[in-house]
Amino acid sequence: MRLAMVAGEASGDLLAGLLLAGLKQRWPALQAEGIGGPRMAAQGFEAWWPHEKLAVRGYVEVLRHYREISGIRDALAQRLLQDPPAVFVGVDAPDFNLGLEKRLKTAGIKTVHFVCPSIWAWRGGRAKKMAASCDHVLCLFPFEPEMLRAHGVAATFVGHPLADAIPLQVPRAESRRALQLADSDEVVAVLPGSRRSEIQYIAPAFLQAVALMHRQRPGLRFVLPISPGLRELIAPLVQAHAPGVPLQLLDGQSHAALAACDVTLIASGTATLEAALLKRPMVIGYRMNGVSWQLMKRMRYQPWVGLPNILSREFVVPEFIQQDCQPEALAASTLRWLDDRAAAAALARRFDDLHHSLRRDTARCAAHAIAQVLQA
Repeated sequence: MRLAMVAGEASGDLLAGLLLAGLKQRWPALQAEGIGGPRMAAQGFEAWWPHEKLAVRGYVEVLRHYREISGIRDALAQRLLQDPPAVFVGVDAPDFNLGLEKRLKTAGIKTVHFVCPSIWAWRGGRAKKMAASCDHVLCLFPFEPEMLRAHGVAATFVGHPLADAIPLQVPRAESRRALQLADSDEVVAVLPGSRRSEIQYIAPAFLQAVALMHRQRPGLRFVLPISPGLRELIAPLVQAHAPGVPLQLLDGQSHAALAACDVTLIASGTATLEAALLKRPMVIGYRMNGVSWQLMKRMRYQPWVGLPNILSREFVVPEFIQQDCQPEALAASTLRWLDDRAAAAALARRFDDLHHSLRRDTARCAAHAIAQVLQA
């Protein structure tokens, strides 16, 4: 069994790594190659290009890197057309993967897209493109397959692999021991994103909020997990915006940081779902290039940006997006969770229900769906 995969950023690498572990249980001699990151490599994946090459968000940012990204996609397509895999699995990154999948499908290569693009949130026109590109879509959320089938796209709800990987009972005590935090410490986890552009736009406001919280409550402890390759970008920002704050910089360990914390200040993205599965109250913030934001907000269908709110269909946690993402508002909302333990406990119960609804043994379900595609 030989497959090709593309995962375009840290969250895609995480999802693809979990998927590969399950696929190897079904096909022990599995060979997988394409574009990916360290979690995929740990499962024996051969990366022809690193996933960081595709970790770009926002229209303006994509335009800056368009020539390089387009060149990578063309080179990858040629390589796969010359030596076809049994199936191609595109993991998220729809703007890169759907066009590639269409070329491969036209040539007779089976194509599977893992993670339905959020057509229910914005850019619903992509459903038509998916019908031309994908033989099958593996969906993380239960309402997605019916929506796709209405557009002629075959799809299966496989649950979310993070719901399988993250334990139902939060390992708070052991995570605190691992991070050398006392049981009595009040801890804020700060997650300003995993892309360079996110660090550029989001980290200054988050770190200024951290400095404000430290001044108001000097006893607070802060932990900030850093994605691979971003320490040299974050460390100077810490010195500039939060000097003297007891802020522990971690290499990775985002799950440990979230499990150990009392509340998290977090950038919108997959990490917010991880925080929800770890039953943590949160404040979501996000900023991007102003032109990109003006373009994106015109295509939104709903008021929520963060996944916990989207899945709950209401604002269960506060969001501060673009011009609203200000240090004072972020700090005040984060501290509010520490002061209202009853609200935090009620939120944890809602997140526990969400966890159960997404827990489906994703790797096994996905492997079965891919096998069905191969047999079709």
